[in-house]
Amino acid sequence: MADVLISKVKKGYGSVIALQEISLKIPAGSFFTLLGPSGCGKTTLLRTIAGFHRQDEGSITVDSEVLDYTPVHLRDIGMVFQDYAIFPHLSVARNVAFGLKQRKLARSEIEKRVSEILEVVQLGDFASRMPHELSGGQQQRVGLARALVTRPKVLLMDEPLSNLDAQLRIDLRRELRAIQQQLGITTIYVTHDQEEALEMSDFVCVMYKGVIQQSDTPWAIYHEPANQFVASFVGSNNFLPVSMEHGIPSICGLNLQLSDSLLSSLQDKAALASIRPEHIALCLEGEHAQMQDSHIRIPVSLQYRSFAGRELRLTALTPDGATIQFIAEPKPEYLELEDNAQVHLRVRKSKISFFQADEEGVRLS
Repeated sequence: MADVLISKVKKGYGSVIALQEISLKIPAGSFFTLLGPSGCGKTTLLRTIAGFHRQDEGSITVDSEVLDYTPVHLRDIGMVFQDYAIFPHLSVARNVAFGLKQRKLARSEIEKRVSEILEVVQLGDFASRMPHELSGGQQQRVGLARALVTRPKVLLMDEPLSNLDAQLRIDLRRELRAIQQQLGITTIYVTHDQEEALEMSDFVCVMYKGVIQQSDTPWAIYHEPANQFVASFVGSNNFLPVSMEHGIPSICGLNLQLSDSLLSSLQDKAALASIRPEHIALCLEGEHAQMQDSHIRIPVSLQYRSFAGRELRLTALTPDGATIQFIAEPKPEYLELEDNAQVHLRVRKSKISFFQADEEGVRLS
């Protein structure tokens, strides 16, 4: 297993800065995901690690070996591409064996390694098949096997599941994670799919405009986002303006009793309150007595309901015109509510986060 150290890497294309002083330490044997919207720099960083691009500044080290001037074919890095990149005129076995033949390994060793890796990716019975005889998921496994068969120190994967249908993506990401754990290979994975990143990864690095916004565990990325961009990009979120009157913060006209430290951080700052949809509960008439000081109650007008099987997704409007999206259990009494029904939402205060209302959107709590 090999660790990867990226130190102050910069990359530009003319006046466009794709990577702005990127520094990361990727632990050996981990599944590390680069997550972000299109154009954020994640694929540029991946291809720079592979050697397809040369960084303008900074350094890349794999297993204590500096790779800054090492050609692609000598970096001992495997790569799985979005479009599979398998040879249509070669059988599965010959596709997988291609890299080993380039390394001039003995025929017996090539056959042994190809057989072993095809079993790992569950294609042992497909060795003689041609690519056109395989499904999309099977073709992607061939690409994975070809990258792994050379036993690289690091495996790079550039949105390898994006061309597959939704259910197959779910099935394959579980398989990919299981294979990575079985082999213990350090893996750097690129995706724009937040659910994919959270489910598969040991660590997630969220990028935007060539800058690392946050690099942490999936739990911390979701529950403790470093700024407003991370909070909005990873999972759904509601952002409500915070008003300060006589030193007391409020949202939707409701005063918030906050700790002294949080009150201090909110003073003299334009701020936004952040509430995840799953942290909001719908209160019908007669349920208000159950409210406690640990919660706030927001009056709203229901605008939209969407039944999604195991959950009911709702949109409501506050008296001051703010839109709130939330999730509820699909109870019959909720489904029977009319449009514009006047109800209340219950939110536990400890589930409310605060961010600066500016371009950086730094987390205040």
